[in-house]
Amino acid sequence: MLIPHPVVLRNLLDEYEAARTAEAASPADAAGQGRRVQDAAYTLCVLTSTRDVTLAVEAARRLLGTRTAAAPVESPLPVGAPTDVCA
Repeated sequence: MLIPHPVVLRNLLDEYEAARTAEAASPADAAGQGRRVQDAAYTLCVLTSTRDVTLAVEAARRLLGTRTAAAPVESPLPVGAPTDVCA
């Protein structure tokens, strides 16, 4: 398995999280922010060899060493949102 460069992965994870925050903060611009979230989610899935954004975020954090094994994994998606955006 290829392992993404940590700087690239960190930047992408930061971009994904920033896009999610912007999407939540500005419902009026949800379409534009939604596309940004989808693009970042898709790229995270590709870089982490996953097909689910929740798993991609978890894998990215694990690869970066930013989450301990005991820490809970919070879903980056709102309740009821589709998790197959990477497919």
